[in-house]
Amino acid sequence: MITRWIDHMSDEGRIPLLFFLVGFLAGFAFIRFSVRMIRAQVRWWPGNVTPGGHHVHHVVFGTVCMLVSGVALVAVYVDGTQTTGAVLATFFGIGAALVLDEFALIFYLEDVYWAEQGRTSVDAVFVAVAVTVMLLFGLRPLEFFDVAGFRDDPDPVVRALIVALAALNLLLAAIVLAKGKIWTGLVGLFFLPLLIVGALRLGRPGSPWARWRYTRRPKRMARAVRRERNVRRPVVRAKIWTQDLIAGQPDAAHVRAAAEDVLDRIVVPAPPPHAERSVDTDRESVSAR
Repeated sequence: MITRWIDHMSDEGRIPLLFFLVGFLAGFAFIRFSVRMIRAQVRWWPGNVTPGGHHVHHVVFGTVCMLVSGVALVAVYVDGTQTTGAVLATFFGIGAALVLDEFALIFYLEDVYWAEQGRTSVDAVFVAVAVTVMLLFGLRPLEFFDVAGFRDDPDPVVRALIVALAALNLLLAAIVLAKGKIWTGLVGLFFLPLLIVGALRLGRPGSPWARWRYTRRPKRMARAVRRERNVRRPVVRAKIWTQDLIAGQPDAAHVRAAAEDVLDRIVVPAPPPHAERSVDTDRESVSAR
């Protein structure tokens, strides 16, 4: 069965994508093992790269690896074989893993690898893996409506309909993202019905949509806050446990406390558009408590 699936991947030209995923997962697993060994100060592990006392983060090596393999992929795009593409894609995946593992450093412009903000890197890795897996299984964004060569039809009316459907897809995705549902918006780009459901359901209380639409509708805002606390609590705990399992040894009490802290910070009614500054001050006082 696995051989048949790989043959299908080969026929569809997705072998390089498969090897990108393999390289990405292998690179991420290796670098997480490495940083744990370094943090534990294991004697037999090489440790950080510090020429002249300057710590060179692995995002640097990842960037170089992505640049070299990416340029090589472009160079062999026309006449390269799938084998060549697979090898280069593997190295590109390894480089991407090294870069995304320090995504928080790039985003915050400071070394927050072991801090709470470091979980952002794990989120970035989750997103990259999810998108790659969906692409690997043949799902493509904005093409849910592509049936029996629909998008290859030369008829101008059909082409206009394709553009309209793609615009509708993007509009629904924008609404879902504005409601604070990042994963629903991401997966929905590959599966249109999920976008429709996400666009119709209640937005999260701290989202831009809530700020625009719920601040003058207190009952709806209260519903959003109540649903967020009741539904999101186990999700937040599971997410933090998974992140800490990858980024560092999780502790049950720590996960519960961290989840409640996250809920205290993010499950608050969004301020009206004209009152953002005052509410930001209120949020800081709540966090201080």
